[in-house]
Amino acid sequence: MGEERRRLAEEFSAGELVSALRENFESGKTKSYEWRAAQLKGIVKMIDEKEGEIVDALDDDIGKPKLESFVHEIALARSSCLLALKELKKWMKPEKVSSMIATFPSSAEIVPEPLGIVLVISAWNYPFLLTIDPVIGAIAAGNVVVLKPSEIAPSTSALFARILPNYVDSSCIKVVEGSIPETTALLEQKWDKILYTGNAKVGRIVMMAAAKHLTPVVLELGGKCPIVVDPNVDLKVASKRIVVGKWGSNNGQACIAPDYIITTKSFAPKLIDALKVCVEKFYGENPLHSADLSRVVNDNHFERLRRLLDDEKLSGKIVHGGERDAKLLKIAPTILLDIPDDSLIMQEEIFGPLLPIFTVDDIEESFHLINLKPKPLAAYLFTRDKKLEEKFVKAVSAGGLLINDTILHFGNPNLPFGGVGESGMGSYHGKFSFDAFSHKKPVLHRSFGGEVSARYPPYTPNKHRFLRALLTGDVVGLILSIFGWPRT
Repeated sequence: MGEERRRLAEEFSAGELVSALRENFESGKTKSYEWRAAQLKGIVKMIDEKEGEIVDALDDDIGKPKLESFVHEIALARSSCLLALKELKKWMKPEKVSSMIATFPSSAEIVPEPLGIVLVISAWNYPFLLTIDPVIGAIAAGNVVVLKPSEIAPSTSALFARILPNYVDSSCIKVVEGSIPETTALLEQKWDKILYTGNAKVGRIVMMAAAKHLTPVVLELGGKCPIVVDPNVDLKVASKRIVVGKWGSNNGQACIAPDYIITTKSFAPKLIDALKVCVEKFYGENPLHSADLSRVVNDNHFERLRRLLDDEKLSGKIVHGGERDAKLLKIAPTILLDIPDDSLIMQEEIFGPLLPIFTVDDIEESFHLINLKPKPLAAYLFTRDKKLEEKFVKAVSAGGLLINDTILHFGNPNLPFGGVGESGMGSYHGKFSFDAFSHKKPVLHRSFGGEVSARYPPYTPNKHRFLRALLTGDVVGLILSIFGWPRT
């Protein structure tokens, strides 16, 4: 298998692929509404006809429960495609804007045009949704696309390579499988846009490669997403939403999964008890054998999480869970209390089923603690206090905020999804996906009338007076200059 992979890598020519795709883009066929709509309809058809195979691939790659596969990946991808189909004509329509007196008479508009040839490098944790969703936006905007699925989710990657060409124009939409050699070869090419979903380390590599060609990028990264839990909450509801947001999202392997909790010292015991009840109710007394928990994706990530959990600084800090099974690649939902901030678990995004809880004397101290760390992709607050909610929104900088729930903001196509600072740059979803892969081209239209001699040489004092009055809105000065009268 290794030899076959090396042989395919040697035969793969990224340069030839990009040249052929650029030629196809320059033919103009991807710019029409009809072409774009046909590709989007093809993707909807693929999802409908291949749902069972998609579910099986997700199960192979990460042991994802069937319900999570449908709700978190298949249904969201289908909705994204249907929204693009419904709104496409409106998105493609030029936007009329106001003209200025300096260009009178004229009309102005902003025309969205496709950027050209785009590269989408996707992630393994939601290997169907995070792969196809950006492609939907790129197609809707009229681009040609190269899709590089994650090799860490090999079944889903292979599925895309096998079935996508049967539903879309394969001369303009290509799937490239492979790992580091293929990705490196792709990044050496000149693209008109790159969207990468993954971790910050690889994000820096992508950005450095893009900089060589001044290629714009969208980086969907991650970070340590905090939850602030105010004592003034509906604890029963809050605990359910925290548990499903953490462990019901690939068992914590999600870029917007809660990474740690901050609450008050006095409230922490009540919160922990409520979380324990929910975990047992959702996943049973032996969660390692629950069919509703995804497994850790592979041995490397299991070992990484084991290393975090076995840090000597966490001795005595586990208040629930901690069980693990290397053969099953499963770690039970684990809650830790008051861990040291310099422990290993706080030095990187956890991306797994471990949930630390920090305590403070006053809940507003949490805002400062969050802002001491790199800006997260998402931040969550649970409270009934509207004033605290307002302070949270003003004080905390993150890719997105959600009040009194977790992760659901991802599913609203009317909100841009993206990071800030270390958690990424740029955004997509819904119309924002169309915009991410479009150039907003300004166009000014004039007739041959409306000549103003003052704009042309030779420049005289009266022309200077006229243009100065015109451009500063000095109506009196404008009238005086037209008639050649001095200002008294």
